[in-house]
Amino acid sequence: MSLVGDISRRDMELFHEYLDSDVKIREGSGDVRLVADFTEYNPLHNGHFHCMKVAKSQVPDSLFVAIVPGLFERSGRGIPYILPRELRAEIAVSLGADVVVEGPPMGLMGSGQYSLCLCRYFKALNADFIPRGYNPEEGFSEILKRINMGHHVAPKPYKIVDKTAGEVLLRDKLKEDNYVIASFANSLSKIGFDYRNKFIFVERIEGVSGTRIREAVMSGKFDSVRDMMPEKTIEVLTNNQDSIIFGKRLEDEIVYNANNLDLSGLNLLNEKLSSQIKAFGTFDTMDDVLKAIPQGFSTHFRQRILSILENPITKEDMSLFIEKYPSQIRVLDYKNGDVLEVFKEKVNSENVSLSG
Repeated sequence: MSLVGDISRRDMELFHEYLDSDVKIREGSGDVRLVADFTEYNPLHNGHFHCMKVAKSQVPDSLFVAIVPGLFERSGRGIPYILPRELRAEIAVSLGADVVVEGPPMGLMGSGQYSLCLCRYFKALNADFIPRGYNPEEGFSEILKRINMGHHVAPKPYKIVDKTAGEVLLRDKLKEDNYVIASFANSLSKIGFDYRNKFIFVERIEGVSGTRIREAVMSGKFDSVRDMMPEKTIEVLTNNQDSIIFGKRLEDEIVYNANNLDLSGLNLLNEKLSSQIKAFGTFDTMDDVLKAIPQGFSTHFRQRILSILENPITKEDMSLFIEKYPSQIRVLDYKNGDVLEVFKEKVNSENVSLSG
């Protein structure tokens, strides 16, 4: 079977392992301060590296833990990652992360679902600080101020509200990265996590183009983007060309599932969408399936639907997964044995396991 097929089969098994286990979240017993960063590292570029360095400099002698999305290797946009998570974790540890843990299956979830999962992970890790990159825009500095005051800030359609103060902070949409911060604050408030003064907001640097990096990855020519990524990232990409999964899907699985499954029972789908897809008739190719999926409310909606057809998870199973998340804390990579023991003491969970 192809690498993509191997990953899909393994991750479906892991997903069901998560459903069968329960994490015991307790107060950490270690004195070390833990910085928990959620980052896709797709791949790890200078912007990610800058955020890591700023966070580590602001909280010296801390434990830097990166939460890297794992299961099914699909980004929040529903698109295959460039490299499998084990290689993304290797790069992160080589550049300064102390521990890298496996995050939720982003591309198979709605944004609210994975935001809630990530916030529960911050709580399970007993996180002391959460670094987040942001883009400056008018009115956003006040939103950041309110979040670090611990106010319940929540995004609503075309506005951002401070529920604690009962005020509207912004009557407009936020840029994508900034919206994520507001969404995190909302989800953290819902689970009762006190995030007052825990966010480390880092202004994003210029000169990094995801489009140009992806083009260089697909061509295998990195000279044009060497100034955008650490040398370690380029080294891993160069030495692992056979492990690049960007743009690769299980097309036969997508076609078979679209033709044969009860689509309305899958996560992200409902009766209306299922009927719209089924109305196409019989599918012969993945492109046929893609054409049958309506545009949806977000740019990448159709790609996420392809991902759930590729790795069919029911609404019922996804709801249970989210309810129990994280029922395991799975370590993808770590700096050394001493650091791992410090991490285990800080997290104080009986369900810390090692990848592989």
